Amino acid sequence: MDLNKWPRQTDVKNHNIFGEQYFSTEAPGVIYQKRPVVDPVGNQISDLYSAWITLNNPKQYNSYTTEMVKGVIAGFHKASMDRSVVAVVFTAAGDKAFCTGGNTKEYAEYYSCNPSEYMAYMDLFNAMVDGILACKKPVICRVNGMRVAGGQEIGMACDVTISSDLAVFGQAGPKHGSAPVGGATDFLHWYLGIEQAMWSCISCEMWSAYKMARLGLISKAVPVLKIDGKFVRNPLVTTDKYIDDGDIVYGEYVRGEAAAQAKNMLARGETDFARLDQEINKVLYTLTNLFPNCLQMSIDSMRVKKKYYWDQAKISSRHWLGTNMMTEAYLGFNAFNTRKLTGHDTIDFIEYRRQLANAKPFDQELVDAVMAPGKK
Repeated sequence: MDLNKWPRQTDVKNHNIFGEQYFSTEAPGVIYQKRPVVDPVGNQISDLYSAWITLNNPKQYNSYTTEMVKGVIAGFHKASMDRSVVAVVFTAAGDKAFCTGGNTKEYAEYYSCNPSEYMAYMDLFNAMVDGILACKKPVICRVNGMRVAGGQEIGMACDVTISSDLAVFGQAGPKHGSAPVGGATDFLHWYLGIEQAMWSCISCEMWSAYKMARLGLISKAVPVLKIDGKFVRNPLVTTDKYIDDGDIVYGEYVRGEAAAQAKNMLARGETDFARLDQEINKVLYTLTNLFPNCLQMSIDSMRVKKKYYWDQAKISSRHWLGTNMMTEAYLGFNAFNTRKLTGHDTIDFIEYRRQLANAKPFDQELVDAVMAPGKK
């Protein structure tokens, strides 16, 4: 059989289903760019690219609006179907935050007390996480600042994380009226082990990039603070590993006078992502010099373990999150959204527990009793 004699279609198919309307350089929005892969000395490699999907809402710490979620879905599909793209870099605008999760203003003012609408939104959120896990290219999370709450969850859906050493990581759900069932409860234990994962999940503590690198959540923390023209490590965290009361201390936040001095150093410096991007370029070049199909099979075989747990719970979580918008999410998101008026970003948890202990129904009287301590 001579394959050259068989008829062949020569037109290259376009498998992308999303248009450019989902992307925008105006905030809030999602920016989609292709950048050439570069070799170790900085030479651009022709015809091969990385796709950069950038959350662009820096004034609200790159929290994602409903329209931004659509942009992320579209971006990962577009990159997945682009033959010239070697890998995806998922990042955000500015130097303060990668992402702090869903847009609290939108949650408080539109989705709270509107469970059917929030469940429709969660369909989009689920599709966003699915899009990251199903992307037919390796996904690098470039963390340019805090990765918190839903931002932590979409970050953990990525394959590799390279972070600014000024970034912080953590969850916020139980403190602000939700539960981290958008991926954290499915992914954290794969990275941290069940004990550390549990505490990170429920405590709402913020952990440093160096601590997360030590524990295995991220691949590397890279200095981005420049003082007098030189890069320095994050002065807010310990740089030596030692034992203190049975705990391994490395990457923990300094306190007292050391913290005050560190904050002064931060105020003197400027943020420069040059070294962070050098590390990103190294990863991209490494991936470029691998068999693409063997690489993707390796990645998909690793992802499927995370995906298994994500798929088990995402539908039931969608329903719970919608119902929760009628009670604790209503309290939590509205408390956070009105913090500039009240001076408090959380409810009075003690009073709320007292109300529940007395079997108080969820009504306006309860809301008034627990919202904004001292500002009833």
